[in-house]
Amino acid sequence: MLRRVDRVLLVVRDPADAAEVWGAVLGAEPVREGGLEAWRAHRTVLQAGDSEIELLSPTGPGPAADHLAAFGEGLFAAGFAVADPAALRARLAQVGARWTEEGEQLFLEPEETNGLRAVLSRHVERERVGHIDWIYEITHLTRSWKEAAARHAELFGLDASRFSEITSENFGYTGTLTLFDPPARLDRIEAVEITDSKGAMGRFFRKRGPGIYMCYCECPDTGALIERLRRRGARFTAPEDDPSPPNLWVHPTALTGVLLGVSAPHHAWTWSGRPELAPRTSARG
Repeated sequence: MLRRVDRVLLVVRDPADAAEVWGAVLGAEPVREGGLEAWRAHRTVLQAGDSEIELLSPTGPGPAADHLAAFGEGLFAAGFAVADPAALRARLAQVGARWTEEGEQLFLEPEETNGLRAVLSRHVERERVGHIDWIYEITHLTRSWKEAAARHAELFGLDASRFSEITSENFGYTGTLTLFDPPARLDRIEAVEITDSKGAMGRFFRKRGPGIYMCYCECPDTGALIERLRRRGARFTAPEDDPSPPNLWVHPTALTGVLLGVSAPHHAWTWSGRPELAPRTSARG
């Protein structure tokens, strides 16, 4: 039922400053703005590639303000696109889920999704802009990846037989990639639980509990992205011996509190159950 990862939503203090950062790093361009009563915020919507980035600035007491007060700027929710919102409503009602609606979007709170705040929008095709192709992955930290994956399959009509289990000793987690439509697209929720409480993901989980941790995008020119980051004095992690690496990470301090993984086109199939689709092979971690 889910077509793709459609957007990420983050809470920011100053949307103009945040828009400048996302524009400089990823070539994101503003497309619209307006209010969002569901989370008591003003939203400035940017587009990068064919994905949208919503910058939420609190307008009063509510979820966005609570997040900013507790954790500062950063990822707040994930957005997914569906071809038939009416069919999604029917499915959510069938499984006993609760949601709210505003405009043409459906909003699910963490209690319904094992911790992942989510927005569901009608699928639309967009012309790509900026320096990336699209955002394809949301990482969902959970107490039980099996329970979270089963809930995502139940809510969104995903076929669990198409999921791909994933384990990382380096980053200290295990879980599964809830691939929506493999091998046509990489889009998925990465539902994972912590195996190393002392690592970065483990510390994040201890502080915040279940919820969104990071996102991943495809970029056709990782070398150019690295040069932009260097010119800004921004932090990132990438192999030192490759000027255009197939994989890198942009540090949250460089992107308004968002940890962003970046992979070259198709490279993420290396760790997504279809390595034969990847143009180059190397380990994610």
